[in-house]
Amino acid sequence: MLEVIEETLIDSIKILPFLFITYLIMEYIEHKMGEKSKSAIKKSGKFGPIIGSFLGIFPQCGFSVSATNLYAGRVITLGTLIAVYLSTSDEMLPIFISEAVSPVIILKILGIKLLIGMIAGFIIDFVIRAINKKKQKNNDENIEIETLCEHDHCHCEDGSILKSALKHTINIFIFIIIITFIINVAVYLIGEENISNLLLNRKILGPVIASLIGLIPNCAASVIITNMYLENLISAGSMIAGLLTGAGVGLAVLFKTNKNLKENVKIVVLLYAIGVISGMILELVGLQL
Repeated sequence: MLEVIEETLIDSIKILPFLFITYLIMEYIEHKMGEKSKSAIKKSGKFGPIIGSFLGIFPQCGFSVSATNLYAGRVITLGTLIAVYLSTSDEMLPIFISEAVSPVIILKILGIKLLIGMIAGFIIDFVIRAINKKKQKNNDENIEIETLCEHDHCHCEDGSILKSALKHTINIFIFIIIITFIINVAVYLIGEENISNLLLNRKILGPVIASLIGLIPNCAASVIITNMYLENLISAGSMIAGLLTGAGVGLAVLFKTNKNLKENVKIVVLLYAIGVISGMILELVGLQL
């Protein structure tokens, strides 16, 4: 067990400087592009799923939260919201970068999520229009956008990029230590071979479990999924299934801002179904990264 703890700390500390540099860059992008992104998605109209998918993959603080508030005010469509949820990678990107994962692999993952987000978003909007037989009317009233930063009380928009990057780094570093420790203990007690046999080559069970983990309304979900993949405990298809459903704090905000509880449950079920089905398809085609 001491070896497990030692290995956990060493592996986590190694990525700390890379994690901080990555978040520093991400904070800079957020400060430069945040308001422009929100404005772009407001004006996206029928092309919402395209705009939402592209904006979702960029490392911006709480964009899924902004999209959730826009949907609650009916400024964007359900298809656009789902496209944002599916393309959002939360903490996957900084972890992969800090672990020196090949840029080609990262781009492939982002590309797959982007494509699935677009396709799912357009299909959802098409079906809704067909059912309603009327175009959805946007609500033009002003909406107060609650960002992830406000929910985390990290004040990312107070002008201090360095402070925000440091706080994010510390928070995620703690998550990484906890998740890595849990995974290492599980591997130690259960055995890597047994865990791999349970999840790695299961074309149905892997995506089902990974997508369920992804629904955790917290950055811990993407940390768990990403670390399990890096530890070779789940396949690429299962990882993407989990990352597709990992909308971060967006889902928690959905239940807070959108008062229709029944609709919120349907959105979560829809997101989960897309993640599981997409993961199964990728497993069946034998996705290799």
